[in-house]
Amino acid sequence: MLKLGGVIMMCMLLTCCSGTRPSTLGVRDGRLAPCPDSPNCVSTQAQDGKHRIEPLRYTGTQDQAKQRIVQVISSMPRARVITDEGNYLHVEFTSLIFRFVDDVEFFFDDTNKLIQFRSASRTGYSDLGVNRKRMEDIRKRFENSPLT
Repeated sequence: MLKLGGVIMMCMLLTCCSGTRPSTLGVRDGRLAPCPDSPNCVSTQAQDGKHRIEPLRYTGTQDQAKQRIVQVISSMPRARVITDEGNYLHVEFTSLIFRFVDDVEFFFDDTNKLIQFRSASRTGYSDLGVNRKRMEDIRKRFENSPLT
């Protein structure tokens, strides 16, 4: 009986780490939501150095760039596309052990051939640089993926 209680508690702990999907997701007036003060978020539209990261640049069409991003994301573990609408993409990345969820958003600015993005943890304060590392990994994979 004690083992069963431990399993139930572990399941409850793992479930609570996923958090609730934020209501601030999406593009409003050409902008993604600003990062909170906590260091567990990076954004191409942030003004401060601790959250700022450079956008992705692309050539070709918006559809080609989006197709390349989706291909990159599909090759990554525990990634799930939640929303794919026009010039916007929302992806959830879930950590292996504690099932923490990070929301990653991409906004395709076809006029300037830029992909603006934001990656933020749903819960906690520090992510030990996980969001920044992930987005730099996506950048590298995107730049090395063939243009289709």
